[in-house]
Amino acid sequence: MFATLLIALALLLSGSTFLQSALNPPDHPILFILFWVACAWLTLAALLLSVFDLLVLRIEARKAQRTLREKLSRIETPDSPNGQDNE
Repeated sequence: MFATLLIALALLLSGSTFLQSALNPPDHPILFILFWVACAWLTLAALLLSVFDLLVLRIEARKAQRTLREKLSRIETPDSPNGQDNE
């Protein structure tokens, strides 16, 4: 994801600076469109990867929380109702 953002940023900077003459819309409209579509695609791919990563992290956090609750409930009530031994 980070590499995708770096490539998109490098393309953005190069398209705005030293490749500007090669990407002149009146002279090379197809190249201009393809170049900026590639930049947009890389940026969108990085965005979707970050959303996917966020969703995976939320699922893992819920699973860990559920496991922790189950362990805590087993510790509190192993045999007795109050979780303490009545000896």
